[in-house]
Amino acid sequence: MYLTYSPFWLRWLYPTLTWHKNRREKFVYLTFDDGPVPVVTPFVLNSLKDFNAKATFFCIGDNVSKYPDIYSNVLSAGHAVGNHTFNHLKGWESSNEEYINSVKMCNDLVESNLFRPPYGRIRKKQISEIRTHFPEMKIIMWDVLSGDFDDSLKPDQVVKNVLKNVKNGSIIVFHDSVKAFPRLQYALPAVLEKLHTQGYTFKML
Repeated sequence: MYLTYSPFWLRWLYPTLTWHKNRREKFVYLTFDDGPVPVVTPFVLNSLKDFNAKATFFCIGDNVSKYPDIYSNVLSAGHAVGNHTFNHLKGWESSNEEYINSVKMCNDLVESNLFRPPYGRIRKKQISEIRTHFPEMKIIMWDVLSGDFDDSLKPDQVVKNVLKNVKNGSIIVFHDSVKAFPRLQYALPAVLEKLHTQGYTFKML
C-alpha cells in the first residue's frame, strides 16, 4: 500500500525534510531513483534530452560502482545526482550504524549534498545522524509518486498518477530501474509531453 501523493500529516510530522519546492513558479522537479543501470538510465537521458529537461538522479552506490560510465553520462548531460545509500537500505529495518555506513559508502562515489531514503522510510534518529555526519546534506522526499515500480499498474495509470497530483514546485519520483522500465518507457515520454504542453519547466533540485 502506498500513496501517490504526500499527505499533509506526513509533511507535518517531518517538517525539516524537503517535500516540494516553490509553489508560485511553474517548475517541476523530476527525480529518478535506483540507477544507474544499463538500458534504462540511457533511455531516461535520451527522453529528457528530447525536451531539454533537467532532472535529479538519486543513485545507489553499488550501481555507480558497477556502471561508472553510465554514471558519468548522467553528469556529462548536466543533471544533478543524489545519494540513495550504497545498497538501497530500508531505514525502518536497518540499524542506525548500518544505515549511516551505507550513506557514507555511497557518498564516497556520489558527490552530492542531496539524499533520498530508499522507500521513503527513515527513522528520526537516522535523520539526526545524517545531519551530524553530513551537515550540508538535504533530505529530499516528494509530493508526487508515479508508481512506476508497481508491476500491477498499467503504464497509462502511472501517467495518471503524476498528472492528477502535480502542482507548481512538485518533486516527482520515477525509477530508472529494470523493474520499473516496462511502465517507465511509456509513462516518462507521455508525462514529459503533457507537462511541457502545460507550460512547465523541468529543473534540477
